[in-house]
Amino acid sequence: MAENAPSGADQGEALLAILDDITRQVQHARAVPMSASAMINRAELLDLVAAAREAVPDQVAAADRIVAEAEAVHARATAEGEQIVAEAHAKAADLVAEHAIVADATVRAAEIVAAAEEEATGLRADSDRYADQRLAEMESDLDAALNQVRAGRARLAGRLGTK
Repeated sequence: MAENAPSGADQGEALLAILDDITRQVQHARAVPMSASAMINRAELLDLVAAAREAVPDQVAAADRIVAEAEAVHARATAEGEQIVAEAHAKAADLVAEHAIVADATVRAAEIVAAAEEEATGLRADSDRYADQRLAEMESDLDAALNQVRAGRARLAGRLGTK
């Protein structure tokens, strides 16, 4: 638009002013007797209609620009909304997957702990059996040694003449 050209709002006001002038001329026109017709200055009315026609394309162009801008804003907002929804779905899927991984890891950890406790119980039992077996062998060896000590003392006592 040129610097001196009226803005969209000014053009709209100008168009409304022209239409108001046309309405006034028709309302104030001299009536033709016995008729609904009126006498209007043809040149003045045609000038007003021409001025209105000149304003209309500018108004239509301005309206088209506004509609195009609104559609562009709507398209951007729709795309942004779709992107936000897609990101939310992806985040939700990640959280669900993460939750499933944590749940699986928790179950696996519980299984490992249970297996370790079972193995520890078995190892303790094996250790206790081994220790008992070794102590029984030691007891047997000590009994044998004690019997030898008693036998040796008995022989000594016999030689010493004491019983």
